[in-house]
Amino acid sequence: MSDLAVFITVAEQGSFVGAGRRLGVSASAVGKRVSRLEAELGARLLQRSTRALALTAEGETVLCRGRRMLEEAAAMRAELERAGSLPEGVLRLSLPPIGGVMMAELGAFQLRYPEVSLELDYSERNVDLIEEGFDAAIRVGAGDDGKLRSLVLPGFRRLIVAAPDYLARHGRPDAPEQLADHRLIHYRSPNSGKLEDWPLADAELPRALVCNSVHARLEFALQGQGIACLPDISIRRELDDGSLRPLLRSENGELIAQRLLWPSSRSLSARLKAFLDFIHGQVSSDCG
Repeated sequence: MSDLAVFITVAEQGSFVGAGRRLGVSASAVGKRVSRLEAELGARLLQRSTRALALTAEGETVLCRGRRMLEEAAAMRAELERAGSLPEGVLRLSLPPIGGVMMAELGAFQLRYPEVSLELDYSERNVDLIEEGFDAAIRVGAGDDGKLRSLVLPGFRRLIVAAPDYLARHGRPDAPEQLADHRLIHYRSPNSGKLEDWPLADAELPRALVCNSVHARLEFALQGQGIACLPDISIRRELDDGSLRPLLRSENGELIAQRLLWPSSRSLSARLKAFLDFIHGQVSSDCG
């Protein structure tokens, strides 16, 4: 491309001397660069005489297309430089299929950076960030993720809850063993096929309904179909308005960790760097 730029300068200036003066090099250096370009292309681009230079037919073609190529290269360089400094484009995130995970933070990020489009993929599967083209992932629980970097996020608890209507019809369990006489709504992992454990020890847990969706369990619980064990971040509104009631002191249960993960590459896109800085600020504010 640099030899092409030298040739275009020669064509515009009409001589090696003029091109050399424009480029700040000797006329002989300019001639060598043009000769190298001709050798690489396998075509003579200039008719040389003692008085003047003239473009061959091939030279006219290279001049016309070469200008467009240099313009495209300059535009590409400017676009990459802009992308490296301004947060914009698509940010792909993998999240667990749990309602409420970082919803407030993601919404606030969108308001702060409207030029960044969020593409959110909710799945229990641990995606390969690099192979599958994700910028970052939010995962539940602790673990070793190899070369990925991580930021600890606020955790959540799983609460045992039921609607007031259900409790009015079936009574309120005061001890874990009393759940044996109730209708329970369970979660089955689509990955492992296992039922999710409840935060209880040695309690018999009958199955009235089993599904692999947080939203479906929430809806059935709100209908008064049974007692469910749900993440507190998914039912904050229902807890606040009283449409679901916590049972068996499950609000004192184990805190489940969440982490934000991203590749350890030194060269982060401006949008990912902005996202990491923003979430780190949100987490630090919450901890403070």
